[in-house]
Amino acid sequence: MYQRSKYDHIISGIITGLIVPVLGFFLFTGVYELLDHLDVLNPAGLAPNFRERTIRLLAIILNVIPTQIFNKKNWAEAMRGMVFPTLLYVGLWMYFYGYELLNNDA
Repeated sequence: MYQRSKYDHIISGIITGLIVPVLGFFLFTGVYELLDHLDVLNPAGLAPNFRERTIRLLAIILNVIPTQIFNKKNWAEAMRGMVFPTLLYVGLWMYFYGYELLNNDA
């Protein structure tokens, strides 16, 4: 018989899905600041909010890692929980940056 893990719950996925992008955001921001301090990055020719937009998108994409871990452990409920914060973050990202990217008037 299948023994369900005590962490295989929707709330575990929701909490993980909320925390991982926030931690990733701070990590990526630190890396960008370090690279900027070392003069490795050249912002010429990039959109004014390219860094902010990219860091936030990469932070959202980090939710793929715990989703894959949950999948390998067969934690279906936790994977379902990951969907809600991920969609929330994607919706917010599209709200703030989507119109600018999809606008063809430029």
